[in-house]
Amino acid sequence: MEIIDQILSTYAMFFDFDMWGEVLTDPVAWGLIGSLVVIEGLLSADNALVLAILVKHLPEKQRKKALMYGLFGAYFFRFLFIGVGVYLVKFTFVKVIGAAYLAWIVIDFFRKKNSGGDEDEAKEFNKEGWLVRTIGMFWATVFTVEMVDITFSVDSILAAFAISDQVWVLLIGGMIGILMMRTVAGVFLKLIDKFPEFETTAFILIGLISAKMFASIFGFHLDHVVFFVILIGAFLATFVVHYINKSRRMVASEQTAASKED
Repeated sequence: MEIIDQILSTYAMFFDFDMWGEVLTDPVAWGLIGSLVVIEGLLSADNALVLAILVKHLPEKQRKKALMYGLFGAYFFRFLFIGVGVYLVKFTFVKVIGAAYLAWIVIDFFRKKNSGGDEDEAKEFNKEGWLVRTIGMFWATVFTVEMVDITFSVDSILAAFAISDQVWVLLIGGMIGILMMRTVAGVFLKLIDKFPEFETTAFILIGLISAKMFASIFGFHLDHVVFFVILIGAFLATFVVHYINKSRRMVASEQTAASKED
């Protein structure tokens, strides 16, 4: 009962208007929220394309409806996971598992990048599956979108808990992040397309967040201001690296052209 009471008390905080006021007027809280939104946006930009592929077999009106239901479900599950997660993340073994999972994501990304392997392409919706025969095409699609949303949320939620343990910061950051993934994912995709190094930066930051979560087990807590400075510095460094790489490619291209003329 004590566990249930603690989880319910966490949910009660969602409706604490005094906490609303504290968070909405605290610059540090908004800085944390902004950090969560940026990280989630960069990590989830291509997820919007996966969802688009999953619903493309439906008529236009039903596509929008399926994605809208999926959006409501994503909010509900984020609300649910944050409430339970705030309680669970207090346990050392949960932090160890969370930090290890985030570290694996980073390792797997660089392993695939160094090996030159491409990630698996998103599969189209299975129109002949048992789920379609059971509940129909539309609701089977909605269910699939919900499951994909939950899968996508795991990385973001773990990263969020490593950044902050404040309930309203997690909730607002998560909600804005989900909305951005659905509405302005194209902006992040264009950003990554124009500055490919941003994808690498995002995973480097996830590695830092993983280390931050693991270090908290031993009582070390990275100051929020220091985290903001690192975040801003990482993005500024990304622009510098991008233009250095661009200059090198231009020089290499000119040298190749000159050698061909000779």
